[in-house]
Amino acid sequence: MPKIGMEPVRRKALVDAALKAIGHHGSLSVTMSEIAREAGVSPALAHHYFGSKEQLLIETIRSLLRQLKTDVVAALATAQTPRARVSAVIRVNFQAGQFAPDVVAAWLAFYSEAQRSEETRRLLALYARRLHSNLMSGLTPLCARDDASRIADGAAAMIDGLYIRQSLRSVPLGIEASVALVEDYVTGQLHAVTPEQIAPHPALSPQAERGKAER
Repeated sequence: MPKIGMEPVRRKALVDAALKAIGHHGSLSVTMSEIAREAGVSPALAHHYFGSKEQLLIETIRSLLRQLKTDVVAALATAQTPRARVSAVIRVNFQAGQFAPDVVAAWLAFYSEAQRSEETRRLLALYARRLHSNLMSGLTPLCARDDASRIADGAAAMIDGLYIRQSLRSVPLGIEASVALVEDYVTGQLHAVTPEQIAPHPALSPQAERGKAER
């Protein structure tokens, strides 16, 4: 019988173990026994807490989304300008915890599962809406709403694409290089629609920094 008060600890251990196991396998083909072994508990206890592997996997996605939301809220609280809000959202998506190889592999496995699972698809759609909304919170004060929405869509697509690129471990991009690519895209798009209003952002790529120094 589970010890009283241990449920939150065991549930978190199982979620962490599921994330690690999925990342290691690169798919959701892991078994409940493998996850339980990774967490240091029995398969029976894992079933007791989650009922099935599917329910554990859904909770793993929710855990990733909760952590991402917490990190974004904290980052936005310190952003002092609309442009800084955009940069905060971009950087949070590439911070070490979210951009770790196991986590990236797990995100891609969940995207694949969304083709078969309505619940998984719903949760990933929630992630996409939040990302778009968070980017819009900084972009809307900087340009027309239609332009802001288009730039947000492009930045979100780049973020998702860089996660895919990161999963190809033979040609990964680091955190700073990934942030710089998205920042360069946003800055370029903002200059195109409101060149007289948008000052250069300090988070420039090495190429942009060199160009600035040459001028």
